Amino acid sequence: MPFDRPTPRLLEAQAAWLAPARARLLRRADVARRRSVLDLACGCGAVTEELVRRAGGNVTALDRNHGALTDRPEKFHGATVVRGDAERLPFADGTFDLVFCQFALMWLDASVAAREIRRVLAPGGALAAIEPDYGGMIEHPPEIAVADLWLSALRRAGADPCAGRKLPSMLSQAGFEVRADLLDRVEPPSPLRFDMLAELPLNDAERRALEHARRADSALARAAQVVHLPMFLITAEVTEKV
Repeated sequence: MPFDRPTPRLLEAQAAWLAPARARLLRRADVARRRSVLDLACGCGAVTEELVRRAGGNVTALDRNHGALTDRPEKFHGATVVRGDAERLPFADGTFDLVFCQFALMWLDASVAAREIRRVLAPGGALAAIEPDYGGMIEHPPEIAVADLWLSALRRAGADPCAGRKLPSMLSQAGFEVRADLLDRVEPPSPLRFDMLAELPLNDAERRALEHARRADSALARAAQVVHLPMFLITAEVTEKV
């Protein structure tokens, strides 16, 4: 079932929430010394500005959605914008020394994308990726739980909601040297999570369940809730070309 991208407002809120984890990941990937960086599946450019600011060289932003690349051109100031497919990257071998992506591989054939990423990375280059695993989601109390809705709706939309746990092995098989960490903080949950879920293809029963959870959430103090989505912070390095 076709699924349009989330609104820029939600993507930017998601990027802001992930900012501390992303900063740590990019430091680990040594972004400041990278001379050619690819923002893979960049969407509306929620992170592109940050990469332009932090990278030591040129940034290329790639997405297959024309509207995402053109609706807000100011988000891509300082970057080269390319429309293309992450599973068939329109770049020569060894073009980049860093590829970054966030909530992207879950929407792709990750094994195909991994091979393409490795192909366009130069020796010594690295992939830095943030990917979720909705199969391990923790929610308390039960009245606010919507994990089952995420799982069914994401699969219906064409994503792999459990992509995070699969990536270390998949990237290793593609020839990367992989380090995978998990996001180590639990913060008060944001009601924006319901807005993001509502944009996915839900059936009528699921929408009723979502509204029930939303009402329960609004009746509870943030401190009375725990919501944790496991988040894989991955760096995968190319040690040599094959």
